[in-house]
Amino acid sequence: MPSSQPIRVLFVCTGNICRSPMAEAVFQHMVDQAGLSQSFHIASAATSRWEIGEPPHPGTQTVLRKHNIPVNPKKRAAQITLHDYDTYGYILAMDAENLRDMQRIPKVHRLLEFSPPGRPQDVPDPYYTGQFDYVYELIHESCARLLEAIRKQENL
Repeated sequence: MPSSQPIRVLFVCTGNICRSPMAEAVFQHMVDQAGLSQSFHIASAATSRWEIGEPPHPGTQTVLRKHNIPVNPKKRAAQITLHDYDTYGYILAMDAENLRDMQRIPKVHRLLEFSPPGRPQDVPDPYYTGQFDYVYELIHESCARLLEAIRKQENL
């Protein structure tokens, strides 16, 4: 039987303007489409302070709109806190560097651990590469498999 407490999922990248807000929006959209909105609390954060207060990168907003995924107009970059480690049951890092930044926490995993076999381990940062469509593809397929895994684990 599902818990009355929401399942808390946090996506983390370096600046919280490209990859993690994209993953947050994609995963939220999937949860909403599955009719599970009341069962989840989904957010994203940064390992750095570089972009705190900034909205999602225009490239992230463009690719989300292209796929008809709502962009939260209030979303602003925030840094992960020690409280988040206790609050979130699922913490997903975008790459090895993010994982190293959070290495003392055993429940942190790379998002692409949920990707199909043969995919890379890290979500490349489109801030540097400009490959927002490719990053969307990686995030979308991994989020779908993540949701499937959580539904199985949480009996949803």
